[in-house]
Amino acid sequence: MTTKKNVIWITGASMGIGRALALELASRGHTVIASARSEDKLTTLVEESASLPGSIHAYPLDVTHQQAVNDAVAAIQKDFSTIDQAILNAGTFLPMQGNRFKADVIKQQFDLNVFGVSYCLEALIPVMKQQKQGLLAINASLAGYRGLPKSAAYGATKAALINMAECLKLDLDREGIDVKVINPGFVKTPLTDKNDFHMPFLVDSEQAARVISDGLARSRFEIRFPTLFAGLLGLLKHLPYRCYFALVKRAKI
Repeated sequence: MTTKKNVIWITGASMGIGRALALELASRGHTVIASARSEDKLTTLVEESASLPGSIHAYPLDVTHQQAVNDAVAAIQKDFSTIDQAILNAGTFLPMQGNRFKADVIKQQFDLNVFGVSYCLEALIPVMKQQKQGLLAINASLAGYRGLPKSAAYGATKAALINMAECLKLDLDREGIDVKVINPGFVKTPLTDKNDFHMPFLVDSEQAARVISDGLARSRFEIRFPTLFAGLLGLLKHLPYRCYFALVKRAKI
């Protein structure tokens, strides 16, 4: 693994995976730029990181506002001269039963999960092209592999992000920009604490942060975990629909 210390921007850093990841990367000596809407939570995060080998710096931001994203990227560049890596993690899960379909829920999910990422990418790619180096990591989900119950909105956004990351990987390699997709399974966070269904192979956010941090330093395109659950869902991707639907209904995921 590389020992280079990087300037790493993380969105959605005030809670859950993003928060744990900020602390993990700072503990490895990196300079972490933490963005989220909650300024208070970011302040607490910075205070908690005071004794770590690296550092965390708070840049409050709502990624659904494109001009605010542009301003944040410009400010980070001005203050730190470079953005070596960006982990586009901001997102949410809004459960939606198919028999209570709401187009507004779809829009809310895409505004944050997809357009929030897209605004960041539009601002970051020219910066990294000019630097002739950089890493863009997009946090999607194993839920983007195939359709799951109550996930018509969330799953659609994550499937879109996986496809987007694949396309960007093909286009940006020649620019010296590495692209990775992060596909977690169920991670214990304030968001998943609200779920009223069984979450198999649940891992805590600290474990998730360690796996992601290790994966960022490796050459593989996809960072996915937990291993067994990811492998099972990977196999399900290749099943005929008839078998797939029957298995998922029996599993009651």
